[in-house]
Amino acid sequence: MRKPLALTLGEPAGIGPDITIKAWLHRKELKLPAFYLLGDCEVISRRANALGADVPLVEVSAEDALAVFPKALPIVTTGEIATAEPGLPDDRSAAAALASIRKAASDVLAARAGAIVTNPIAKKVLYRAGFTHPGHTEFLAELAASGGRAPQPVMMLWSPLLAVVPVTIHSSLREAIALLSPDLIVSTARIVTAELKRRFGIVRPRLAVSGLNPHAGEDGTIGTEDRTIVAPAIETLRGEGIDARGPLPADTMFHEAARRTYDCAICMYHDQALIPIKTLAFEEAVNVTLGLPFIRTSPDHGTAFDIAGTGRASAASLVAALRLAARMAEPSASPKP
Repeated sequence: MRKPLALTLGEPAGIGPDITIKAWLHRKELKLPAFYLLGDCEVISRRANALGADVPLVEVSAEDALAVFPKALPIVTTGEIATAEPGLPDDRSAAAALASIRKAASDVLAARAGAIVTNPIAKKVLYRAGFTHPGHTEFLAELAASGGRAPQPVMMLWSPLLAVVPVTIHSSLREAIALLSPDLIVSTARIVTAELKRRFGIVRPRLAVSGLNPHAGEDGTIGTEDRTIVAPAIETLRGEGIDARGPLPADTMFHEAARRTYDCAICMYHDQALIPIKTLAFEEAVNVTLGLPFIRTSPDHGTAFDIAGTGRASAASLVAALRLAARMAEPSASPKP
């Protein structure tokens, strides 16, 4: 790696500090890429003590993280203090979580970091502090805005077994149906196709597009959205030379034989995409934001307040996120789902 990865603090009361410490402790046997943590050095020190982990911490600049990483966990401070204790979210720590994300975006845009990896946040805590975005994905798009215009962020969940993209993301099911349009499906699929070529080394990506309704609408007898919204989008994509097929019944898209026929499943709403991948590859799945001018990955799990500070949290998904971010940053070693 020519640049270290910028790892955000996440929710200080959650398992982000735990899995960060675990990942660094096993960096050698796991052959992890170098990363630095953006946040409060003191909160990591307290968590290491709670876990009984011997982790040397060194406050550094992003430029010095590569040299420090083999012997100590590099910490780039943000100036915001995190007071939250394990399992006890504290609204006063929201500023620390947000500052970490902002600094990570600043570092990667300034080429001080090769990519961003984000630890899980607690949206309820951030909302009480005035945060207005549905999640990381939309916040990062705002931070990446150029000329006052934010890019369209696309959330992909990737694993060696399956890659999925929900067209609508953090919306209620009622809102998701209202938001769905041929234009949104087309713009999402265009971004997925471009990023699969650029970041994943797939020369001609194959997209399987789900229907919205059971059995993809059963030719209009179980809802007309698949004929009036999804099918026209697929026709447009195919007219542009994109290998997209559908609308397909979602209940038959994810078995082993079906998965071999496509590189990414484009689904109409959040759970339609995330349930199959979390069932098949919970610890290996990585959240990837496409459509941004930088690489961002994240573990595919939440803050797990109930086990924070206990040592029981698995770092497997964070390790997968770190590895995928590093591989995406090196085109010659791009992963292929």
